[in-house]
Amino acid sequence: MLERRSRVKNKPSDKQNKDKKRRNKGKIALISLVVLILVGVGGYVFRKPLAVMAFDMFLSGQVEKKLDKSYAPLEGEVAKPVAVVKEEQLNPFSILLLGIDQRDNEPARSDTMIYSIVRPKDSKVLLISIPRDTYTEIVGKDKQDKINHAYAFGGEKMAKDTVRNFIGYDLDYYAAINFEGLREVVDALGGIELPITKDIVNKEKDHEKFTIKAGKPLYDGQEALNYVRYREDSGVNRTIRHQIFLNAMVDRMLKLDQVMKIPDLMDMLGENFKTDMTPSSIIALAKQILLGDRPEISGFTIVGEGKRMNGVYYDIANEEDVAFAKEMIENWSNPDTKPEELLKPESRPQE
Repeated sequence: MLERRSRVKNKPSDKQNKDKKRRNKGKIALISLVVLILVGVGGYVFRKPLAVMAFDMFLSGQVEKKLDKSYAPLEGEVAKPVAVVKEEQLNPFSILLLGIDQRDNEPARSDTMIYSIVRPKDSKVLLISIPRDTYTEIVGKDKQDKINHAYAFGGEKMAKDTVRNFIGYDLDYYAAINFEGLREVVDALGGIELPITKDIVNKEKDHEKFTIKAGKPLYDGQEALNYVRYREDSGVNRTIRHQIFLNAMVDRMLKLDQVMKIPDLMDMLGENFKTDMTPSSIIALAKQILLGDRPEISGFTIVGEGKRMNGVYYDIANEEDVAFAKEMIENWSNPDTKPEELLKPESRPQE
């Protein structure tokens, strides 16, 4: 009987239960307030850690599964991971960016060929563009031809081997994106910013007809696709537009409100994206980019002199441009090169 009374005596009263609930509500309110402060008032300061946390918690698994579909190692080459220097730092690496333009039943061609050096630790990227009509040896075909024909003859493998031979430096990876797949991605991002100050009109007889209006705050997927396809000025200008487009895509995708869209964007790319970089390496790189500063992109184009041979137009690469491109690659590939010591296109001595 005494034991029963003791248990009754220790049972919390209604008042105590109400006080406990009030305290729990207070804790929840406090936690909610802290979260609101982090995301709202302190959002600028905590943007990167929050983005990485969200990516880790909700997205990285989904993205890695979707990237499995795009993983396409090249025959005879062993896939290599992006080497880790420290837990949060990655070594410089090289990657060949291929912009593939394939319409309907036409054969695929690489309209964009960019030798890139990525320095994740410094949030810096070097883009060395090789114009599509550059005259060079096509490795595996035993002939001289336009460099973009390498992709038509032998896909990513021949394109990578040919660029490697032309530039004189190895390539760690390739990434090929079909322009058609970018239309949906740009629309899903709500458009991208492009520095168009004068209407762009594609009007020549044998070309697809379109007009891109100048001065718009954002350009949709079809306009962006037309921007990279426009070909009624010089090949050099077209190459520069491709660099501008890549820069605009990076700017848009790094915005915090776009991070949650990444799995859907990967779905949209689908078969339009292929790479021999492993999914886990891409995930590690993505987190490093989210934690670092906005990537600073430096672009350089190897200019050529137009020449007709047997009735076909080619670009004969400027030897000084090629030599300077090699110097930059050597400089940027060295992990011991300090950020302030990196060669930039504008640091090239003027004649």
